[in-house]
Amino acid sequence: MSVDMNSQASDSNEEDFGVNSEEEEEEDGGEEEDAGDMEGYYDDVASDVEQQGADSFDPEEYQFTCLTYKESQRVLTEEVNMVAAALKVLPAEAKLILVHFHWQVSQILDRYKSNSSLVMSDALVQQSSSCRSVAVRPSSLQCGVCLQVVRRDALLALPCQHSFCKACWEQHCTVLVKDGMGVGVSCMAQDCSLRMPEDFVLPLLPGDELKDRYRRYLFRDYVESHFQLQLCPGADCPIVIKVQEPRARRVQCSRCSEVFCFKCRQMYHAPTDCATIRKWLTKCADDSETANYISAHTKDCPKCNICIEKNGGCNHMQCSKCKHDFCWMCLGDWKTHGSEYYECSRYKENPDIVNQSQQAQAREALKKYLFYFERWENHNKSLQLEAQTYQRIQEKIHERVMNNLGTWIDWQYLHNAAKLLAKCRYTLQYTYPYAYYMESGPRKKLFEYQQAQLEAEIENLSWKVERADTYERGMVGGEELSASDRGDLENQMHIAEQRRRTLLKDFHDT
Repeated sequence: MSVDMNSQASDSNEEDFGVNSEEEEEEDGGEEEDAGDMEGYYDDVASDVEQQGADSFDPEEYQFTCLTYKESQRVLTEEVNMVAAALKVLPAEAKLILVHFHWQVSQILDRYKSNSSLVMSDALVQQSSSCRSVAVRPSSLQCGVCLQVVRRDALLALPCQHSFCKACWEQHCTVLVKDGMGVGVSCMAQDCSLRMPEDFVLPLLPGDELKDRYRRYLFRDYVESHFQLQLCPGADCPIVIKVQEPRARRVQCSRCSEVFCFKCRQMYHAPTDCATIRKWLTKCADDSETANYISAHTKDCPKCNICIEKNGGCNHMQCSKCKHDFCWMCLGDWKTHGSEYYECSRYKENPDIVNQSQQAQAREALKKYLFYFERWENHNKSLQLEAQTYQRIQEKIHERVMNNLGTWIDWQYLHNAAKLLAKCRYTLQYTYPYAYYMESGPRKKLFEYQQAQLEAEIENLSWKVERADTYERGMVGGEELSASDRGDLENQMHIAEQRRRTLLKDFHDT
């Protein structure tokens, strides 16, 4: 049964950040002025969101359908029959043509009307009425592969008229299919790339098991080449996602709940585009020693120097010894950190580095990468730690309901807060690859400002969520809590989601 769903994702087209700004002013006063110019950026956001409807205003909304194997087969078969009838070719040949043109039926029909032979040659297809034995006069011929003299009826040929004995064709097809090839099986004659239709290959494969494998590989190739279809990357999941407009958007499988980007089938990565996230992940994988360097979970308190381990997702840290509040990332005093978040998340490039030695430029490049990687990795670890917090909240809610301390509805806001926190932090994590590759200029300054605003609200939300299990018991850190704590948490949820959507609205190309 098909399932219509809405979801979220990011655009695949690499943005041209193109506007190069003049060199950034080196003096602190100039930087403060840049930040000040954007202080009023969010002033009217609340009213804008309210006018559009806070729940309906979603820059990531995306329509898609989850299809079963049989439903996807029906979709493919309909298009195959349409092309086969219009082009007057066999269904197996129509499939090869569709694969080459990414199943864009209207494009195929238009091009076929203007130049039918070019369509066939581009798709590496040569029309034939059937797969037949080669018609030759001699009663026997020599196979061009094994050089054995065989009977005429034992020779098989494709429409290209390259003929070989059945045993050689069988071996050729068997080897390729065992290597995982489906649509790509082609003529074994040298310098001939004609594709072999499935009705030629299937009878040559020994055993039902290999035939079934070949059919699976064909289905995989058909779906992967279809511009509107995508296989779910979940383990052993047969679901196919179908969309009307293919974009790099967030989709979720209805069977295994796998969430991924429709365009590249990788983990969802808004606001970063597909090409950029591939570059970033490759760079991170290549710098394994960097990952080891960053992986330390401990830092010293900037006030009393005691070693502190990070065991929660929030970057607002409080020393257990001296009670000093500080930022985990920059070790700055948390009391003044709210107004300085723009500086904490923004990398300050050296404007004179282009005039320095190659060694100095290499050090600067590494410094820049470490800055962004540390924040990327920190939010990844925070997500893992906050997943544990979410689990604890679920357990506490269950315990309270069982003890008649309210219903599931009464405690639903804690569940929603933990889920929203994960959603916001996930978006924030993927802003760092985006910023790393972004060219300097006014657009990047705006992005970094929005990024900092989002990060500040996420840390405020994280701080409240990690202490939410004590809200209804009346005490947090020895201080009495008022009845407005739930409202305070829900208000923080609204602000954080508002910041997240505003950033994506401006930088997630819709």
